[in-house]
Amino acid sequence: MTTEKEKMLSGELYDCADPELIARWHFAKQLHREYNSTLSTDAEKLNSILTKLLGSKGRNVWITAPFFVDYGENIHIGDNVEINMNCVFLDSNKITIGDNCGIGPGTHIYTVFHPVKAEERLSRESTFWKSRTAPVTIGKNVWIGGSVIILPGVTIGDNTTIGAGSVVTKSVPASSLAVGNPCRVIKEL
Repeated sequence: MTTEKEKMLSGELYDCADPELIARWHFAKQLHREYNSTLSTDAEKLNSILTKLLGSKGRNVWITAPFFVDYGENIHIGDNVEINMNCVFLDSNKITIGDNCGIGPGTHIYTVFHPVKAEERLSRESTFWKSRTAPVTIGKNVWIGGSVIILPGVTIGDNTTIGAGSVVTKSVPASSLAVGNPCRVIKEL
């Protein structure tokens, strides 16, 4: 029998109220609350919390608090990555961030979405809406400006820059400068 977590990670409709998912969600909230209240000078404690919270992380990962996640365990970060403050990563599916990336403050990465038809998203059994997911992949050497929103299913290619305030609704090829709402390539780099 397929679990709700397996459905979630495969992009099928799933029940967010599943006990396994809710337990991990609460654990992630506990960890990011602890992370966000730890002194920024306590690198050892911050690193220890991130090791428990994230699916994987490379060397030299810096995340400025506050930082918010859904589950945490579906986030995979490469080496030499800086994530600025007030970022929100809804990781109901995999979020992969390559080496040497910078993510500006207030950036939101979403892997979860809901059916647009009310009768398909509402549930009589739960207060939670029915949900689906798609992974987000950010390549190597990518700079994401501040207050960017990245939607489910997006891939951002290596060596790309996304301008501040952009809403990334579709994948962006490697070596591009992309900006706007919706985000679009304005220059090859």
